[in-house]
Amino acid sequence: MKLGARILKTGIAVALALFLAALFQFPSPSFAGISAVFAMQPTIYRSYLSLIEQVQANVIGALFAIAAVLILGRDPLIVGLTLMIVIAICLKMRLESSTISVALVTVIAIMEYTDRQFIEFATVRFLTIMLGIFAAFIVNLIFLPPKYEKKLYEKISEETEAIVKWIRLHKQQAADYHHLKEEIEARHEEMTKLEHLYFMYKEERTYFRRQRFQKSRKLVLYRQMIAAADRALSVLKWLHRLENEFSRLPAELRQAVCAHLGCLLDYHEQLLLKFIHKTKPLPHSERMVEIHRQRERLASAFYADGQPPADYRLFSLIGAIIDYGDRLEHLDKLIDSFHHYHFDDKLEKELEKSAGGRS
Repeated sequence: MKLGARILKTGIAVALALFLAALFQFPSPSFAGISAVFAMQPTIYRSYLSLIEQVQANVIGALFAIAAVLILGRDPLIVGLTLMIVIAICLKMRLESSTISVALVTVIAIMEYTDRQFIEFATVRFLTIMLGIFAAFIVNLIFLPPKYEKKLYEKISEETEAIVKWIRLHKQQAADYHHLKEEIEARHEEMTKLEHLYFMYKEERTYFRRQRFQKSRKLVLYRQMIAAADRALSVLKWLHRLENEFSRLPAELRQAVCAHLGCLLDYHEQLLLKFIHKTKPLPHSERMVEIHRQRERLASAFYADGQPPADYRLFSLIGAIIDYGDRLEHLDKLIDSFHHYHFDDKLEKELEKSAGGRS
């Protein structure tokens, strides 16, 4: 069983909220722990936004709960009506679902009857819940800050490696049709997760101008890496869909496709390693000459005797391969540009440290 950073931070936040509630002698400290659970967010920036929203939502919930008790009483129907009103207002303000949940906890906690003075009781309950929210924000700010760049690069490398492996197996006619179909579906799901991880990294805030400029360049780079992996997946999809048609192609055209794909796959792997300074720099012009030579050979074989193959769907396969190569060329230029203006070995050190921990 693996304990992630968010699991640990949630436990720490709940423990801190319960400790502070006991320290201030708040009754029912469990409400502080509950609000801390809802307030935990995956990034510091989201935690900041969540803090602002939850303060707003809890003020609304507390005000409506107090007004409902003072005017209408604490009948269960009144509690339900108050909850519906608070939900409607929060939705109108476009607040997150976790924020609305904390506001509803505030309403229920305040409208619970006790023998104490109601205003005093409501104030204490409101402060107890706010204590949990601030405890979660402090923990998210200080403990185990997320390293989404490292996770993003590792995920891109992992997905690229899997896609490249299956393209090579298909070239060797060693890929099982049904297993490959399942693998393509799995890779589509993982690409969706990769997009989510990219937006997590994008939301991380930098506080210095130089870091912001470097971060903006890295966002463009990682977006292109994801696009290149997506184009490779598109090639794999068309190879799988046209497996029978591909096997019946003229030998020269089939060899040209395999040779060009082999060149692109090697190029893709080298680019990911080039970004973290793990390969010797190959002159860009030499690589482009080889790719363009392979592309010309592919085009010549495709239009052998002046006529393309009869199956029009093969145009989609050839177009996907060419688009894949264009994405890699653009990625290569972006990496060269980034290395020219920036030298950041932080990612490389984190990857080496992670690899050392696994070995």
